[in-house]
Amino acid sequence: MSSENEYRSKGRSDYAVGVILLIASAVTFSTTGIFTKGVEAAAWAVIFWRGVFAATATTAWVARRSALRQEFLGMGRAGFAVGVVGAIGTAALIPAFKLTTVANVALIYASAPFIAALMAWVALQERVSPRTALGAAGSLAGVGIIVAGSLGDVSLAGDGLALVMTLVMATIMVIYRARPSTPSAGPSVLQSLFLVPLAFIFGSPLQIDPVEIAILAAFGVMHAIASVTLAEGAKRVPSGQTALLGALETPLAPILAFLILSEIPPTATTIGGAIVLVAVLFSIKSEAAPVAELRDEGTRS
Repeated sequence: MSSENEYRSKGRSDYAVGVILLIASAVTFSTTGIFTKGVEAAAWAVIFWRGVFAATATTAWVARRSALRQEFLGMGRAGFAVGVVGAIGTAALIPAFKLTTVANVALIYASAPFIAALMAWVALQERVSPRTALGAAGSLAGVGIIVAGSLGDVSLAGDGLALVMTLVMATIMVIYRARPSTPSAGPSVLQSLFLVPLAFIFGSPLQIDPVEIAILAAFGVMHAIASVTLAEGAKRVPSGQTALLGALETPLAPILAFLILSEIPPTATTIGGAIVLVAVLFSIKSEAAPVAELRDEGTRS
């Protein structure tokens, strides 16, 4: 009886740790816009220093786990594809923050899971539930309102780059669905290895203020921490609840931008963003609830 109680206690403890890790990941990821817009360095310089320190921190974590062979040599073609596609996404994300509001980028990016579901339906013949389809329609409508609000403004270019990043992340999600054994840390480092030489050539990163280099070093380490906590948290929490907790990043990013950068979202962003958030919660909360019920039943039995 005591061993059974210990097993249940361990299960609850792992779940609680997973929730904490996922919340930490969402909070950390939500600071991306703050770091990017908080320095005067151009986008390529930001990409360079974030890549250098993120790759170093991630590799150190992998080495500590003695998983270098698995993460790097075992990534295969799928991992290589994630690295290439992810590099394109990062090259779009950082300038997107420079050209438009943090709220626009965060809320456009929130539609990535829906676009991934549609891609998986086309490429993998995965079934799309009616609820997911409705969520996708609502999310894309919200994104349309956000982008329409930028027409004729310089932020339209930033919105376009945010859409590129969203398509890239949706593609990566589909790759991981098709090849779930693909490691995550190795491809993440590979993204930086692709971009760092280009960023060095186009960004003149050695000419920026040393204080900004220190800030971008923190940015790189924070990105590595966010990636690690997401991967570790997802192992302990059902996928529906993982998505729900990950969605915390979407409202947090504009709130931090308002508090730290005094950035006020345009009216179109507020309206479109509300639609996107409702669509996200409508879609993923329904998945989380039944999984939670099943877990609770298993605990009681």
